[in-house]
Amino acid sequence: MGLLDEITKTLGLSKSTEVEKIEEFMDSAEMENVDVLHEAADFYVKPFSLESEQDINVVLDELKQKNILILNIANLKRNEAKQKMIIDNLKNHITKINGDIARLDENRILVTPSKVKIVKTKKK
Repeated sequence: MGLLDEITKTLGLSKSTEVEKIEEFMDSAEMENVDVLHEAADFYVKPFSLESEQDINVVLDELKQKNILILNIANLKRNEAKQKMIIDNLKNHITKINGDIARLDENRILVTPSKVKIVKTKKK
């Protein structure tokens, strides 16, 4: 028996007990969906990569949940006609739900749910 084992035994600590506690914690079904680093929020700001027209449905679902999205459109740069079509389609959907959309830079777009507006003018 080593010195560390003697100290552990004297202090009443057991490696197997500690390992069991960790495994119990990690296997707990109630902790499965809990973000231990942050408190739960009502709404989130989420990054998302917009790559195809099917991704519009994911964006709209997130907006229905009142989340704000920062869309990465870099992958659409290869085909400008496709990029324009997808962004125009997205704008139409966002207008229908009373959301808002704005370009942050050449690769990113900000989209917001209803009743959240983006100030697009710079303050002088």
